[in-house]
Order: sequence, then structure tokens, then C-alpha cells
Amino acid sequence: MDYSIKQVAARTNLPASTLRYYDKSGLMPLLKKTEYGTRKYSEMDICWLELVCCLKDSGMSLDDIKAFMLLCLEGSSTSEQRREMLEQHRSSILKQIEVLNCSLGTINYKLEHYNEIGIFHIDTK
Repeated sequence: MDYSIKQVAARTNLPASTLRYYDKSGLMPLLKKTEYGTRKYSEMDICWLELVCCLKDSGMSLDDIKAFMLLCLEGSSTSEQRREMLEQHRSSILKQIEVLNCSLGTINYKLEHYNEIGIFHIDTK
């Protein structure tokens, strides 16, 4: 079954303009089009798009996502390169989580002591 861009936009919560941009940027290399240029999304295209969104939402650049997708198209000969890319991205995410947890701790402390010290109190100890 094929899906229209409107159906995919509703399913993925992405605007049609973003879907078009991803296609034009080369992030949807297997996407089929009708003779009139209308995009026809398959279930596989939607799975591919979900991976693009996962990588983007977790901080991977569109250029790196495109490089990853091109490696995917080359098949099993690039599996080690793809695994390394995902390992590096995973490390980056874990570092981001660490920074965010530290920031959250500071904010939680400020909120817990808000009435005593106020939000702009700077502890010099």
C-alpha cells in the first residue's frame, strides 16, 4: 500500500514541507514518485523516515544522517561503518544526558530552596 504525503504527515506529525525537504535533501533515496512527481510512500519509506527522525531528534546532523543512509544503501559491506557511526552517536547522546542531568539537579535544587534563596542566589562556596 502506498501513502500520500498528507497521510505520512499525519502519521509522523511532520509537516509536508519537512517531508519534501527530506526528499530533496536525499534523505529518502528509495521514495517512489508517480509520473507527475507525486510522492508515494511505502511502509518501508515510513520506517526509513522514522529512523531519520530518531537520529535527528537525538542530535545527529542532517549531513551525517545522509551519510548513514547512503551507507545503508550500499548493503552489508558497510555494516561496520554504520555500527561505528551509531556507537559514536550513542556516546554523544550519553554525554548530552549527563549534562542535562547536571543542569536538572541545579534547577531542582533552586526550586526546592526557592523561597529561601531566590532564583538568582549564587552560592560562592
